[in-house]
Amino acid sequence: MQIFKLKELDLKASKRIDFIIVGLGLAGACLALQLRKRDKSVVVFDLPTNNSASAIAAGIFNPITGKRIAKTWMADELFPYLTTFYKEIEANSGKRFFYPSDLYIPFRSVVEQNDWAVKSADDSFSNYIKSIHTHSVFGDEVNDPLGGITLSQCGHIDTRVFINVTRDLLTNSDSYRQERFDESNMRVTDQGITYKELEANRIIYCNGIEVVAGRYFSWLPIIPLKGEVLTIQTQVNLNRIYNRGVYILKSEDHCYKVGATYDLKNNLEGITQSGRIELEAKLSDLLAIPYEVTHQDWGIRPSTRDRRLIFGEHPKERNILLFNGLGTKGVSLAPYFSDQLADYIIGAGDLNREANITRVKSLYSGL
Repeated sequence: MQIFKLKELDLKASKRIDFIIVGLGLAGACLALQLRKRDKSVVVFDLPTNNSASAIAAGIFNPITGKRIAKTWMADELFPYLTTFYKEIEANSGKRFFYPSDLYIPFRSVVEQNDWAVKSADDSFSNYIKSIHTHSVFGDEVNDPLGGITLSQCGHIDTRVFINVTRDLLTNSDSYRQERFDESNMRVTDQGITYKELEANRIIYCNGIEVVAGRYFSWLPIIPLKGEVLTIQTQVNLNRIYNRGVYILKSEDHCYKVGATYDLKNNLEGITQSGRIELEAKLSDLLAIPYEVTHQDWGIRPSTRDRRLIFGEHPKERNILLFNGLGTKGVSLAPYFSDQLADYIIGAGDLNREANITRVKSLYSGL
């Protein structure tokens, strides 16, 4: 099924559309493409910023994460789907942004080494573990005296390229407005949504942390999670993703992204000296070769306390919907759940209970 064979819309002749989407980060981009794939007309409102979460994200996808050696939630469903989704977009757009890659995690202790050995015998993990090493294998690049584990089905997408590809495709079909969505110009009627000259059946908010500053979803438990990242240069060309404390990911030849911090307390705009000190300390613990820091950046991710995205209909206004809270795993979550939400919107499926907005509906009733 082709995603990008988009029919051009004559919105000047007909101001009636199916959906308005607010925001063109990972959530908004994936949902817009899914709805157009279903021959639905959309208009996306977005004002790009340099420090949006999607703009600075490393875009890593990794099916096994955390100190407890756990599979990412719904990994068996998410990862096959994201591979198909991103490859199809690449094929139809002619632009590359999907980079499958091995990911190597050096062991910190013999206990960790043994824990991974046990997990490798578990059939539910076997598809994601490529090899386990009990001695150093990449010691000329990273500190791994106890060896480490190489994971498969990992990699990254270049989020800037992906979003630019989506923006261009939407622009070419007159489905994109580079402007901030202003709720004062929006009216909710029995027939749907009116906004300036547009009439839409429904509206979906995909605008990250900004959603809690709006009229309809200020009550949601969307938490701003600040992250800072570094760009470094080395004389050695690293050919895989390394991850222990921080990730090291190639962005260009001899240039790498390093991140990220997780700051729930300080959400002020801008980079910090404390963020750089934290990242450099963890990087020096991992990397065994000289490097030079060339840049530092920051962004705010929309997260939730239970680390589950939130999507679905507003408790009182069924024509107003949400797709948000993807946190640090937007690259892996957005394709699968945008597909599920698009089906739900057109009456062809249900929403995952763990992610459904109904799980936090009581917060709205308490207002």
